[in-house]
Amino acid sequence: MRVYEAKLVYSLVSLGDETRLDKPVRIAEYLRSAFEENPMQEAFYAVYLDRKNHPIGRHLITLGTVDSTLVAPREVFRGAIIASASALVVAHNHPSGDPAPSQADVRVTRALREAAKIIEIALLDHVIVGDPKADPLGVGHYSFREAGLI
Repeated sequence: MRVYEAKLVYSLVSLGDETRLDKPVRIAEYLRSAFEENPMQEAFYAVYLDRKNHPIGRHLITLGTVDSTLVAPREVFRGAIIASASALVVAHNHPSGDPAPSQADVRVTRALREAAKIIEIALLDHVIVGDPKADPLGVGHYSFREAGLI
């Protein structure tokens, strides 16, 4: 049987302004460039936050296909626990540009909401990032918190 050693490695990603990720528009803008790396695939990110909602880590949880991606709560919260995060926000993109949530998006959000309660790390929001031009509402993102689902 093989036994592995896990190592925690910190790499400085940016030295920038302290951004509070406390509003959906800020979350969408914070991650927009990450979604541009793979614009034809859904990508699901978790951003780990300190007590004042400043990001302390960002993690690509999964990279999917043009219209779906698999997300498991244990993958999302593993990094939050390691980072000693007080809270987290999650976000994914819709390559079609329309940020309206699918039934799968709603199910994932509910599962993450329940896991957050058990683990006692606050899930502040799940934001779907799209394109304002393709969004029937012209906003370009969808917030589960604003919709009352978190």
